[in-house]
This record gives sequence, structure tokens and C-alpha cells, in this order.
Amino acid sequence: MAMVLILFSASSSVELTREEEKALRGEKGEALASAYRILAAIGEATGAKRLVPVKWAHVSGVNYNTIGDAGLEFLDRFSQEARVAVKTTLNPMGYDRARPEGISAEFRKKQDVIVRAYERMGVTPSFTCTPYEVFDLPRNATVSFAESNAAVFTNSLMGLRTNKESALSALASAVTGKAPLSDLRLDENRKPRTAIVPEIDMENELDYGLLGYFAGKSVSESSVAFPGIEPDRQQAKALAGGMGTSGSCGMFTTGSAREKIPFGKKEARAVMDELSTADDGDVITFGSPQLGMPELERLADMVEGKKFKKRCMIFCSKAIHNQASKVGLTGRLEKAGGEFMCDSCTCLTPYISKDEVDAVVTNSIKGAYYLNHSNKVKVALKDMKTIVKEYTTK
Repeated sequence: MAMVLILFSASSSVELTREEEKALRGEKGEALASAYRILAAIGEATGAKRLVPVKWAHVSGVNYNTIGDAGLEFLDRFSQEARVAVKTTLNPMGYDRARPEGISAEFRKKQDVIVRAYERMGVTPSFTCTPYEVFDLPRNATVSFAESNAAVFTNSLMGLRTNKESALSALASAVTGKAPLSDLRLDENRKPRTAIVPEIDMENELDYGLLGYFAGKSVSESSVAFPGIEPDRQQAKALAGGMGTSGSCGMFTTGSAREKIPFGKKEARAVMDELSTADDGDVITFGSPQLGMPELERLADMVEGKKFKKRCMIFCSKAIHNQASKVGLTGRLEKAGGEFMCDSCTCLTPYISKDEVDAVVTNSIKGAYYLNHSNKVKVALKDMKTIVKEYTTK
């Protein structure tokens, strides 16, 4: 979706402080006024009575393939005046600047303009969709996260309070240090009324991704319960990624709720039929959400003494790559044929083009959705263990 600046009326039912009203009227500059207009309009639409301070913002709208020329032009203009008011981190961009092979000069140029605009505003160029694995985030704090998996994960497992923000709303929060007090920032919306009850064995990260995607499509409330599940970190990331991809639900618990919806073989198969559109693929990808240290360790152990039979692209942040390099993980994975693509992601990257790739093998539900719908390539969905078993040789 292109990022565009929408000007809203200054009239709003959201109660603003005197300083917020001054900013909204433009007394502190047009950039800040625009940011407050966005928050006031969102607050009015979501029933917020006021704005509240946030301690952290995580903004999306970084990849040129996501925001296009309209987003680029807006950011370039906006960044001439705007500066962030709180710690602000950044989602992945479209490619790894250390690996420009196959990326057009035009794409690189436009991607660089976007990155410079964010840096000009004081945003930390983290290029990660998993800030919870890279930074020491505040605990039990109000934040504003645009990346959907990060919003779901931190709401559910870290006690943070964020709505599933858009690129514009998170940027507005970054610049103002404020967000509407609505939705998942309110206690009453964090208590699930609906439970998705797994009726199959939840064995791996793909099962949890399927569950999350089904839940996102099935539950329209802000939160959902999954009775009896005990996901590890990789499985929780897959669950959050699936939920964030398919719907508006922004939080899960492992308790119960009044209304119950079953998730059995039929429901899991329906998601597979929708997203797994090929039996095989030309390229293997891992990393949507980007891989963290536990997943890299697991993958390295699995491929020890083996070689990938197809090209294998591993997406992670530069910060995680640096950690992995220090303990030898990157070397072990590269020895098996893995290629690291830092600061980018399986989703919407020009590394994967329908002109060169017919189908991709991945364990990511989120990646499968965007590969099918945006990159226009088919997907063979398999869990990590199965991928290693089928696509490596000794």
C-alpha cells in the first residue's frame, strides 16, 4: 500500500491537552500538525477519549516495494522538518546493501532515499521486523508498533500495549510521542471473548503459523485465546506472524474464553490449500519474521555436515547476523550453502522475482501470503525440519 499524507479536520471528539491543541493548529510546525491530525482522526474513529504517551515506536513503510513513489516523496518532504520524539526503530527494507546483486540501480537509489529520510528524522536504522529480539524493550509499557508480528508478539508475551498500527499512525506516534488510548491499550479489550481450540497435535512452527492465520481470519475482536498451547519462541513467532497477516486481531492468550471455535485437520488443510500453491520450489527461504538466534542455532544443528540442494536464502537483521557471526553460526550455515540477506525479509523483496523464480519453499505463513499475492510466485509450505530433510544432501 502506498504511504500517502491525508489531511484531517482539526475538529475531533478526542480531548487534547493545551500543548497538543497548539501543535494540531500548526503552532509547532506543519509536520507535527500533520502527525497530530492523523492521531486525532484515528482516535475519533476508534473511540479514544485522549492521547497517551508512548515509550517506543516501531515504524514500517520502509521497503520501496511497499510504499512506492508516493510514500518516498511524502517521507522525503516530511523528514525535512519532522524529528522523532521517542526511541524509534525501523522495519526491514527491500534488500541487503552488502548484497546488491540482482537489485536494479533504480530500486537501490529509491530505497536509499527512503532510508536517508528516516535517518534524518532520528529513527534507528534497525531494519528488523523483530525488535523484541534485537533491543531491550520496555516492559509493561505503552508503545506504537506498525509491524504486525511485533505488535501481536509483544502484546501477548511481553506485556506491552500497542494497537496494530499502520505505517502512518506509528510514524505519527514516533514524531509526537503519543498514541490514541483505544483498542488494545485498554484493559477490557485485552480479555478474549473467543477461543480457538486446537484439535490437532501442534508439532512445529508451521502448525502454529496455520493456527495463527486461521485465528486472524476467524476472530474480529482485538484478542483471542488459545487454550492449552505451549509454544516455544519460534512457534510463538510463527503464531504471531500468521495472526498479523490475516486479520485485525492483535493479541493472544493461552487461557480460555466463552465462545469456542475448533481448529482441526479440516481447518488446517483449508489454510494450506489457500497458501501452499506448489509441491516444490526453485528457492528456499527462511525469515518472515526474520530469524533470531534460537532459530539460527536450530537450523545450523539440522544442516551440520549437509548441503542444501537448492539456493537457500536466510533473512535476518544485521544485528542478529553480527551476533551469529561471533559464535560461528553464520559460518556453519554458509558452509551448508545458506546465503544471508540482512536487513531485508522474504516478503516483497526484489530478490524473489516472478521473472526468475516459479515457486519458493518456505516454512513461513506470512511469507507464503505475500509471495503468492505480491511477488506473484507460488509457494510450497513445509516446516523447517521437513525442508532440511528433503532439500539437503550429505
